Amino acid sequence: MWILSLLPFALQALAMVFDEGYFHIRRGLPKWERIGHPIDTLSVLLCMGFVLFVPFSRNTLMAYVILASLSSLLVTKDEFVHKHHCPAAENWLHALLFTLHPITLISAGFIWPVTQGIEVAPWIARFLKCPEELHLFLKLQFALMSFFLVYQIVFWNFVWKNKPVLKQ
Repeated sequence: MWILSLLPFALQALAMVFDEGYFHIRRGLPKWERIGHPIDTLSVLLCMGFVLFVPFSRNTLMAYVILASLSSLLVTKDEFVHKHHCPAAENWLHALLFTLHPITLISAGFIWPVTQGIEVAPWIARFLKCPEELHLFLKLQFALMSFFLVYQIVFWNFVWKNKPVLKQ
């Protein structure tokens, strides 16, 4: 049953791949998106790095809640401009991503103490019984997000920097 805790990550990854691989490639990205999207990814990477490398405690949990909340707000920063550059289907996908973003970070927050062997509420402990696998998953997630950040910076700011941007 612990595998269900990974579902938000899988759904978010699938939506991101579609957004990036279909919509962004199709329309190109203006400068504000070429800069802003890696910043969004970095905010998520900071959250994931926090749960992976920082010992769990009441105080660090509060710090994580603040980081995750700021990340969830940060990713919405471009929507005022997206409405002028994106088709309706892409805007819908962004709404889905905005919904999945905090759910994914909350899932990471629940997984965090379990991977460190810290006693948690019984309902969490029953649901998340595989600390080693979950820790490995967090490491893999962190590595994939790091790769995605490098891809976003290199591809959009060097490889396809001069691709014409289509307006909707």
